Amino acid sequence: MKRTRFTEEQIIGVLKEAEAGAKTADLARRHGVSEATIYNWKAKYGGLEVSDAKRLRALEDENAKLKRLLAEAMLDNAGLKDLLAKNW
Repeated sequence: MKRTRFTEEQIIGVLKEAEAGAKTADLARRHGVSEATIYNWKAKYGGLEVSDAKRLRALEDENAKLKRLLAEAMLDNAGLKDLLAKNW
């Protein structure tokens, strides 16, 4: 999984600067990211506070863990079905 150079706190700080009236091009240049990155951040983190962003990250991590567990269970289930089909 790709790691970001910026924490949620930093991203929200940049977005607060944008809300305060700073131009996107100036922000992008100052922080070393593209304008598209700032727009993507707005789409994901727009209107969030730092605590909300941390909670979002925790929920995303938990969701990924649960999806992996489900995939493993489904794979085991399919293997058992194939084994039973061969026996009959």
